[in-house]
Amino acid sequence: MSEEQPSPVIVPPDQAADAPRRASAPLDGGDPVGRLASALGPGPHALILLFCGAGGVPAALLRRAHELFDRAVIAGCTTAGEIAETGYAEGQVVAVAFPASSFAVETVLIDPVDTIDSRSVIARLQRARQSLQHKAECLPHELGILLVDGLSGREEHLIASLAGGLGPVPIIGGSAGDDRRFVQTQVFLHQHVRSRAAVLCLLRSRLPLRTFSFSGCRPSRVQMVVTRADPARRAVLDINDEPAAAEYARLLGMPVDSLGPELFATRPVMVRAGGRHHVRSIQHAGADGSLTFFGAVAEGMVLTLSAESRLVPDLAASLAQLRTGGTPRMVLGFDCIFRRMEAESRQQTTEVSRLLAKAQVTGFSTYGEQFGTMHVNQTLTGVAFYDPGTPA
Repeated sequence: MSEEQPSPVIVPPDQAADAPRRASAPLDGGDPVGRLASALGPGPHALILLFCGAGGVPAALLRRAHELFDRAVIAGCTTAGEIAETGYAEGQVVAVAFPASSFAVETVLIDPVDTIDSRSVIARLQRARQSLQHKAECLPHELGILLVDGLSGREEHLIASLAGGLGPVPIIGGSAGDDRRFVQTQVFLHQHVRSRAAVLCLLRSRLPLRTFSFSGCRPSRVQMVVTRADPARRAVLDINDEPAAAEYARLLGMPVDSLGPELFATRPVMVRAGGRHHVRSIQHAGADGSLTFFGAVAEGMVLTLSAESRLVPDLAASLAQLRTGGTPRMVLGFDCIFRRMEAESRQQTTEVSRLLAKAQVTGFSTYGEQFGTMHVNQTLTGVAFYDPGTPA
C-alpha cells in the first residue's frame, strides 16, 4: 500500500548544510516527545526517525510527534535496546532528525511483506526515486534506510524484491526488535503502526555519506553441513546427519542443555558468500533438536563455526575507519542484539558504550541488519554523514 506524506521542504542550496541531529528521552518520563523536540532544535525537518524501546509504540507518542513535527515524515520501529548519546540504553525513545536544509525524503510502506508483487514494488520505487530527484536535484547523495519487522522471516525475499527498483542506491537498515521477547515487532510510518511490514525511506542528502557493515567474527577451521532444513521457518533440523542442536553443541565441546542466547551470541556460525564470511545468528534451539536462525538457511549449506571474537578492539578499529578522510558529524547505526549480549556476557558493555558514544553512533539493537542487497547478522551496520567536501 502507498501512504500520503508531507511534501519535502527544500531549502535553497546556498544555505549552509545542516547535519542530522539526535536526541533521546525515557519513554516512561513526562512528555518524551516534547523533550525530544526541545533537544533537536527548530526545524523544518524532512524526516524524523523514532526508535522505541519497552516493547511497543504508544499511540499517544505518535500523535504527539505529529503535533510537534507537523512538516516532517515520521517513521521508525520498535527495538531490542537503543543506542543513545551515552551508548547502549534501554526504555528510551531515540530520535534522529534530518533537517530539510540538507535532506529530502520519499517513503514506501510495504505491507505485508509476506506476499510481495515484485513488479508493483519496483514500479513504486521507481516513481518514488523520480519524484525525489525532481524535488531535490540540488542534493547529490542518495541513501535508502530500510526498517523491517524483525520476526517476519522475510528480509531476504524483501531485499531481493526491492533490488530491481533501487539501482545504485546504497541501502542500510535494521530489523525491528521487541526487547528480546521474540513475540511481536513493529514498524511505523506517520501514525500507521504495522507488524509483518517494512518501511523504506529514500533520502537525498547534501552531506557526503559513507555506508558500512562491521563484524568482529572470524571463521574457525570447524565446518559443518546442513543435511536437513525447513527454509520457510529458517530452521536447521540436521547437521552432518545428526540432530542440529546436538551436533552444534558437540562441535563446541558443550552439553546440549548449555545452548542459549549467551552461547549463540559468542559462538555463532558463518556462511561464505561474495568472497567473505557472514554470520548466520541462531535465534533459539527447539524442543525437537532443531536450530532456528535469524537468516536464510538451506539444505547443503556449509556452516563454519566462528572463532572467539575480540569485540572491543575490533569495534575500536572499525569505528576508526570511519574517521579516514574526515570526522563524521553523526553515525546512524543498526547493531545486532547478539553483539550487545556478547558485550554483556564478557562484562564489556561500558567499554562498548564508550566507543559508540565517542563515535556519535545513534540507533538501536536489531534482530538483523540490511546492507546493500544482503540481510546480515551480528554486525554493526549503518551510515556516517560528513561535512561537505569530505570524500565519501
